[in-house]
Amino acid sequence: TIEFVLGCISNTASYLRLWALSLAHSELATVFFERLFKATLEPPLGNFVAIFVGFAAWAALTMGVLLGMESMSAVLHALRLHWVEFMNKFYAGDGYKFAPFSYKTVLAELETPEAD
Repeated sequence: TIEFVLGCISNTASYLRLWALSLAHSELATVFFERLFKATLEPPLGNFVAIFVGFAAWAALTMGVLLGMESMSAVLHALRLHWVEFMNKFYAGDGYKFAPFSYKTVLAELETPEAD
C-alpha cells in the first residue's frame, strides 16, 4: 500500500540523516585534529607548551562540538522514533477523551458500589 511505501521512504531518509551526521562527525574530528593539534607538532611550534595547549584546545573543541552534535542526534532520533514510528503503528486516534491516571479516581471508583 501507499502507507508502506511512504514508511519505507521515511525510514530510509531517517537513516540517511544519521549516516550524514556520522560523516560530519568524522570530518569535523579530522579538521580539528589537523588544524589544532597536528599544527603544534610541526616547526616552529614543536615545543612542549605548544603541544600541550594544542592538545587541550583539540580535546576541548572535539569533545564539546562532537558530544553536542551526538546528543542532539540522539534526542532527535528518539523523538522521531516516538512520534513517527510509534504513532504510525499503535496510535489509533479513535476520539476517546484522554483520562490521566489519578489515585483519587481509582479510590472513588472503589468506594462507589457498582449497580449490576
